Amino acid sequence: MPDPARRSPAAQHAATQHAAAADRVAAHAAARAADLIDRLRAWTPLAPGQAALRDEYLDFVLASPEAALERHGGPEHVTGSCFVFTPDLTQVLLCFHKKGRFWVQLGGHVEPADGSVADTAMREAREECGIDDLVPVGGGILDLDRHALGGGFSCRTHWDVGFAAIARPEAAAVASDESDDVAWWPVAALPENVPPMFARRLAGVLAELAVA
Repeated sequence: MPDPARRSPAAQHAATQHAAAADRVAAHAAARAADLIDRLRAWTPLAPGQAALRDEYLDFVLASPEAALERHGGPEHVTGSCFVFTPDLTQVLLCFHKKGRFWVQLGGHVEPADGSVADTAMREAREECGIDDLVPVGGGILDLDRHALGGGFSCRTHWDVGFAAIARPEAAAVASDESDDVAWWPVAALPENVPPMFARRLAGVLAELAVA
């Protein structure tokens, strides 16, 4: 192995730059995890089951803060979802997931550039529905849903964190490459092929919004 003391100035500069970049990435990941921990601690859910799950989320993230939010940090990791509604909250925008073959809210994995899981949720929503000017509502976390994944997924479990946004009534939604379709559905008349307990999850989000 070459003696580091005998590196050329150019090589030493490159090594310094590489180390500085790695430090910035690590600091960004740590700040993103800290933001989620703060949001979880600040949230007082209406439902007792959500309160108990929040405590489990805190244990999961605190055990390995950066890895818990990394897509490749392990078979279980945090994801971000966004429930997009019409301004009167009577309709919700759902996408038909290619892998899951069901209608579900918008959302996905945390990416390195995301500043927070809330940013993940909004970015994924914009990408998956093609509406750029979504307006966040609710003030923070509105829902937690930990679910196991079946065949066709490389992950084992998603610790999903739900947020919400409002879309303009006249905005035209366009499906992304990850979905076969995207469409508005009445919150009181959801399609049959949604994930188990999805209707209860949606009702919980709406209940949280009613007191936000």
